[in-house]
Amino acid sequence: MSNETPQIPASPRPKRRFGALGVLGVIVVLAVIIGLWIAGVYNGLNRLDQDVRAKWGQVENVYQRRADLIPNLVETVKGAANFEKETYTAVTEARAKVGQIRLDADVVNDPEAFAKFEQAQGELGSAISRLLVAVEAYPELKATQNFRDLQVQLEGTENRIAQERRVFNESAQAFNTKRMSFPTNLVAGFFGNRFAEKSYFKAQPGAETAPAVKF
Repeated sequence: MSNETPQIPASPRPKRRFGALGVLGVIVVLAVIIGLWIAGVYNGLNRLDQDVRAKWGQVENVYQRRADLIPNLVETVKGAANFEKETYTAVTEARAKVGQIRLDADVVNDPEAFAKFEQAQGELGSAISRLLVAVEAYPELKATQNFRDLQVQLEGTENRIAQERRVFNESAQAFNTKRMSFPTNLVAGFFGNRFAEKSYFKAQPGAETAPAVKF
């Protein structure tokens, strides 16, 4: 007879099963990670959006400053004998056209409204330039202190306009670049018009320099 002790087969280890709680935990973790990522992208876009709106406010301020100078400018040139009426009338009409455009904070998200505003301001700038050229034929008018003061203010305002337009464009383009990058564009698209592409000023012939104001 054999004295060998019979081998008792080892019982198989129970297989660990990934229970429902484990699956739920993974889902929750993934949801939190995705939520935090979306929140980060949203906050980044929102920060850039607010910067664009702030820069736009500065653009509106300098354009309004120019519009505020026009009544005094027109009254001054009207005092000159035989000054071309159609010239200062064109300035007045262009200013009125600008004033008819109603804008809100979302104009930077509305290409059509933005284009109308840019066109109206361009027409006003051209009318002012023509008036200043016409004044060259009236040396007595140019010599008056009131007109010279207005010229200085206009020159400063035109320089500010060019500067603020440039700063605004940089801000708008920074937003657009971020918005169009992947995967940020997915989040921007999800929120629709909230993060719409920003309009910006297009370069025009002579737009890089302010209208000349001669003394």
